[in-house]
Amino acid sequence: MTRAEVERFLIAGGEDKVFRTKYNLIEGMDDFVGAATADGYDFTADELLAVLKEAGDVFESSGNPRSRTIWWT
Repeated sequence: MTRAEVERFLIAGGEDKVFRTKYNLIEGMDDFVGAATADGYDFTADELLAVLKEAGDVFESSGNPRSRTIWWT
């Protein structure tokens, strides 16, 4: 179930530019997962990292403006 929550979150970011931009601006993992929890998603940092690792993605952001390559379309 939690994997499904992470996937739902990553797909939402892939489909919604405003959503994606909001999360791309958050630097720390704890703040990132806290914001996701406040938005109704239920997963931990470890669960997010496990799904990202399996997909070959990394949490780190880069560029100006900040961006992550974790979002699914």
